[in-house]
Amino acid sequence: MLLGGLLAFQRADRNALHAPWDALLRRHVSAEGRVNYKGFATERAELNAYLNALAQSPPAAGWSRADKMAYWINAYNAFTVALIVEHYPLKSITQLDGGKTWDVKRIEIGGKKYSLNDIENGILRPQFGDARIHFAINCAARSCPPLHNRAYTADNLERTLEERTRKFIRNERFNRIGPARAEVSKIFDWYADDFGDLRAFLSRYAGVTVAPTAAVVFMEYDWGLNE
Repeated sequence: MLLGGLLAFQRADRNALHAPWDALLRRHVSAEGRVNYKGFATERAELNAYLNALAQSPPAAGWSRADKMAYWINAYNAFTVALIVEHYPLKSITQLDGGKTWDVKRIEIGGKKYSLNDIENGILRPQFGDARIHFAINCAARSCPPLHNRAYTADNLERTLEERTRKFIRNERFNRIGPARAEVSKIFDWYADDFGDLRAFLSRYAGVTVAPTAAVVFMEYDWGLNE
């Protein structure tokens, strides 16, 4: 009983870590995922405080898989928002660092430097092996899966990943899917290995069965800022 109570307390503490980010998201991100970077800029101290909290609270060995996954998703999204706020106004994240801003090791967590690519391709993708991650992290572009206006926690992770994946795949701004032809986001091309049988993956979430022989076309990606 004591162990159960301790674990519950630790879980609540880890959820509380992301509460400031949750509050910022609710104030400055619409239900459709449009980001008010000017609004975030007015609360830069609060955003920086959250980033500092992340830096000082890296995932520990005893954390659950869900706690670790939620942590790294939130970190990716929060540091991306902070990057845009720092350089705002701009038209696209691709204007930064010669288009290679994802490779810059500017994120310090637990005394170690990370780039956004380190978080996505060195931690989230290989450690968790869950293709739904691609619909949770946001790269500040219009064609990215929209930024969710709530923080991820271990408690809401599974439900939210399912919801965000389904919502993105069924949104005709990003994908137009039918039984015989699927016009889909370039994400499905760039990260093809993560999705395995793409037609089967799409069928799981699209609300329509995509035939094994269906044509798949990848749509042009819009790197304009998601504001």
